Amino acid sequence: MAAKMQIRIIKPGLLSTMQDTGRWNYLSQGMPISGAMDTLSSRIANLAVGNNAHDVVIEFTYGEAEFQAETDILLAYSGDGATLRVNSLPLPPDRPLFIPSGTNIHLANNPLGSRTYLAIAGGWDVAEVLGSKSTYVTAGIGGYKGRALEPDDLLNACGQLNETSARILQSLKGTTIKHSKWGIARWLFLPKYRKTVHVIPAHEFTWFAGKSVVDFLSTPYTVSIQSNRMGYRLEGPSIHRFVKQELLSTAVVPGTIQVTGDGSIVLLMADCQTTGGYPRIAQVAAVDIPLCAQLKPGDAVNFKEISRTDAEKLYIHQENQLDRLAIALKTDMLTVFR
Repeated sequence: MAAKMQIRIIKPGLLSTMQDTGRWNYLSQGMPISGAMDTLSSRIANLAVGNNAHDVVIEFTYGEAEFQAETDILLAYSGDGATLRVNSLPLPPDRPLFIPSGTNIHLANNPLGSRTYLAIAGGWDVAEVLGSKSTYVTAGIGGYKGRALEPDDLLNACGQLNETSARILQSLKGTTIKHSKWGIARWLFLPKYRKTVHVIPAHEFTWFAGKSVVDFLSTPYTVSIQSNRMGYRLEGPSIHRFVKQELLSTAVVPGTIQVTGDGSIVLLMADCQTTGGYPRIAQVAAVDIPLCAQLKPGDAVNFKEISRTDAEKLYIHQENQLDRLAIALKTDMLTVFR
């Protein structure tokens, strides 16, 4: 086996970038967080190959991408944007996959979502910039040369495997494609209702007319084609406000829902600015941001109010479950592969 696992991009698809869980320490300097849109899927992909959950992954937007294993590789993928296939053979998500050198892997579109995350054992070997390996294309920093992936890009994994990754590789390596009998039940970490997003009233919530608030919390909104990693414009009932004062630029983060001057709403996502001048009607609960990340143009979404306390409880529960999963994979690997 080569010292470093390696793949070559054949087709990058619509938008493929390297992302980890974000660049959090430079908000005061106006630097967006960036990172994976769906951090739940990115973390599960990493855990499936024994990596640290926060390691960098490749984020593929939709399918129609393709890459080749230049060496034998151990990888995992997660997310609803695509299914990995070798010829007509689908590869199962959320579990480790051993792929022999020379294999071509195609990402076929999955109608359930929009983004898929690819982790490699040991993590991808890209430079850290301002505390993160995430690509922020607008500024040309992070990831692979500060840009989206292109045909013929050669991506290396870090050479040193931890004990967990080494055990997984030892159990699967050979001359043919092989995957574990076990997998991570990602759906158990997701809310029961995929198209319902829980929100917390934001600071300017009381600025808006009662009927508009009722419409916001009871009528489906549709994701517009005017959507990207910075944010989604949502189509639905206009939001009217009776407080007409101007708002000075104030803090916003991924999950903030702003109301524009014409009454439209915008859901901010991973590459959003750090301050904004539009009033904020709500903030998406952290556990539901991965649901938002998998939305695509034409999808309908419903908003449901939740208390700050309940949102915090849901977040803590999810984090505890992910921590338990990581510990189980590290300590029980011999039993898992028995």
